[in-house]
Amino acid sequence: MSSITAAGDRAATKVTNTKVIQPAWVRVVHWVNAVAIVLMIMSGWQIYNASPLFNFTFSSSITLGGWLGGGIMWHLAAMWLLVINGLVYLTLGMVTGRFRKKLLPISAKGVLDDTKAAVTGKLSHADLSTYNQVQRLLYTGIIVVGILIVLSGLAIWKPVQLQYLTALFGGYDTARYVHFFMMAAIVGFLVIHVALALIVPKSLRAMIIGR
Repeated sequence: MSSITAAGDRAATKVTNTKVIQPAWVRVVHWVNAVAIVLMIMSGWQIYNASPLFNFTFSSSITLGGWLGGGIMWHLAAMWLLVINGLVYLTLGMVTGRFRKKLLPISAKGVLDDTKAAVTGKLSHADLSTYNQVQRLLYTGIIVVGILIVLSGLAIWKPVQLQYLTALFGGYDTARYVHFFMMAAIVGFLVIHVALALIVPKSLRAMIIGR
């Protein structure tokens, strides 16, 4: 009887280990997005240095482009990659029902409970196929941030042609601040995202091989 039970446990473990956590399309858009965002951030810092909003600039060692013109060229190239990839992600996320299944529902109590569990080291990471409330809030928030950074970027890029969009942000100067703070939010998200991937390495494995 014990041998049968052991065999059953091994079979159950095998099924769990081969369960598809991240489908192929999610993995592709995730890594394309990662490349595009890094290029956008580094080239954006190069552009920022040409006309700083605050009393600091970014080190040339972490910028891309070498000069203002080079930074703009890299930024625009990466922008199209990010926008096209983002539209694919949003479309498939809605069509496949992934957003509804993964990101909803979100409640204040759920977020507080999961935050408390995470801080005390009691938050379970056994089932990677289900996001906890904190993850749902962060992933939903970063989608909103992504939309805002693209729209504010367009308002800065084409302030005359897209004057109504620029006006919606309160003008060109305000759009620059919105763009900067959305960039800061993305950088903060990336730091947390990478840290969690290192803490729970099986989540990184799932994003590479899907299982």
